[in-house]
Amino acid sequence: MGKQRITIKPAAGTWVVRTGGAVIAESKNALELTEADYPPVIYFPREDVAMAFLDASEQTSTCPFKGEAGYFHIAAKSGTIENAVWTYENPLEDAAEIAGYLAFFTDKATVERV
Repeated sequence: MGKQRITIKPAAGTWVVRTGGAVIAESKNALELTEADYPPVIYFPREDVAMAFLDASEQTSTCPFKGEAGYFHIAAKSGTIENAVWTYENPLEDAAEIAGYLAFFTDKATVERV
């Protein structure tokens, strides 16, 4: 089995994340990560995310290509949306550019280009 291909490039345009009736991220500096046959994932720089809405989770997971991920819950008006956000604080070399960036599960938040 060959090495899984990861490509990271600037995500063109302005991207927003909406959930629980609020915009919790808006960025012109997002990154688009494409891995194998998966749909591209948009990663947001932390300074463009309303971190006050995020609470660190105990959950972690490991990707053989990106490293160990940490998770956040979103504190929305409607209640807590559990493990809706993930981040790689110290990713493996192939994914070094996304260090500290945040990505949102699209079944728990709306991620779109505006």
